[in-house]
Amino acid sequence: MQHAYAQLDDIRLHYVECGSGDDLVVLLHGFPECWYSWRHQLPVLGKRYHAVAPDMRGYNLSDKPAGIPSYRIESLVNDVVGLINYFDKGKAAIVAHDWGASIAWALAQRHPELVSKLVAMQVPPPAAWQTNFTFRQLRHSWYMFFFQLPRLPEWWASANDFARVEKMYKETSVRSDAFTDEDIAVYKEALRQPGALTGGLNYYRANVFKSLFRGGVETPKETDGRIRVPTLFIYGEQDVAVLPETVRDVGKFVDAPYRELRIPDSGHWVQNEAIEEVNAALLDFLGTTT
Repeated sequence: MQHAYAQLDDIRLHYVECGSGDDLVVLLHGFPECWYSWRHQLPVLGKRYHAVAPDMRGYNLSDKPAGIPSYRIESLVNDVVGLINYFDKGKAAIVAHDWGASIAWALAQRHPELVSKLVAMQVPPPAAWQTNFTFRQLRHSWYMFFFQLPRLPEWWASANDFARVEKMYKETSVRSDAFTDEDIAVYKEALRQPGALTGGLNYYRANVFKSLFRGGVETPKETDGRIRVPTLFIYGEQDVAVLPETVRDVGKFVDAPYRELRIPDSGHWVQNEAIEEVNAALLDFLGTTT
């Protein structure tokens, strides 16, 4: 795995890559992670593809622009567009988890010509989220509202050497061996980078209320919000943040070849918990001609 930096129009992103060739695969992480969440996928995909996992803006070694507006979904999508253009491949397959999945859905809606295939994990498209949203899901989404507060969430998450972050990884993983102490140390070090914790939290501050209450900022007004690229949705069914009823009928919102993989004994961190199942599904889906 090789580390490097991509200087885009207005931001520099750190990334890790494996493999080479004409077929680009971009892997987008979620909160509170970094490129390292794809450590089990990069070497496998790199045998067939040029696999690139960036630190998203605000995270780890990438730039961390100041201000909540810098983290609106439009800017996050533009970062991925810039990364695809940086590698001069014309288009890419996008593999994404958590907030990365939200960005990937928005990218596919706005720039389908740049997305050869889409793999989203755990988070459904905004139209499905809104259609399926329940009071029970609202209660499980409490942290999204807590993260809107200034400064307090940063203190809460970082207290006692990020003890709550460590507890989260260990207690929300169904498979007990998903994260070693060494893995958690890497995530903690990424969060210790100046501005990194605020950068990650700003994803929530910039987008959550628009997503939940204003029709989905991920969906541009000039489109109907449907997905028109071949899509694979992967879901660990014991997710404590995104409930099973919230990801019902995702395929109804995709006007393209669609597949779905549900993993009963995995939680939210599906690419780290169900490594073999996820990797096999990725290789099969990405290698299929549509």
